[in-house]
Amino acid sequence: CQSIKNRTLKLIFATNNQHKVDEIRSVIDKNLELITLQEAGIDIDIPEPYNTLKENASGKSKVIFDMTGINCFSEDTGLEVDSLGGEPGVKSARYAGDDRSFNANIEKLLSKLVGKPDRSARFKTVISLLIDGRETLFEGICEGRIITERRGEQGFGYDPVFIPAGADKTFAEMTMQEKNKFSHRKKAVEKLVAFLNSL
Repeated sequence: CQSIKNRTLKLIFATNNQHKVDEIRSVIDKNLELITLQEAGIDIDIPEPYNTLKENASGKSKVIFDMTGINCFSEDTGLEVDSLGGEPGVKSARYAGDDRSFNANIEKLLSKLVGKPDRSARFKTVISLLIDGRETLFEGICEGRIITERRGEQGFGYDPVFIPAGADKTFAEMTMQEKNKFSHRKKAVEKLVAFLNSL
């Protein structure tokens, strides 16, 4: 298998979300060449029909590997809010409907949390890596809480209402470098890079 230490390893990242591409490119090893679906000439919206982040991540990476035969990875990320029984969870991107509106998702979340004293929550990312058809999974978790109103202009998704544990800013008020100190996605990607370095 190719080693990441002395040569470039090419991986397709099975996503159409440029925000996720930017976040992951900000933390990966320079010997890891990330190819987006767009750069690979793949124009599909990969379905996420499953009930767990792991199954969705696995399904997406398998679709792309089967199409291309190129080593690839995908991720699925969800926000779990304790007082809502883990919602929105695997449905985070489509919480308020299939149009994936960040604003509508946040509105629905805040309205469901009105009057609930427990606002603890966590972001969870699961990465599915396929190298030569063999799958390895990596998980990253960031604990935090949901605030009552939006703050900040950076980031995407639920970032304006999520403050990670140990911080006093929302993800949307942080620079990428600040967010990476806490980020669930960075934690999962660091495990991915460490695994590739061990090959």
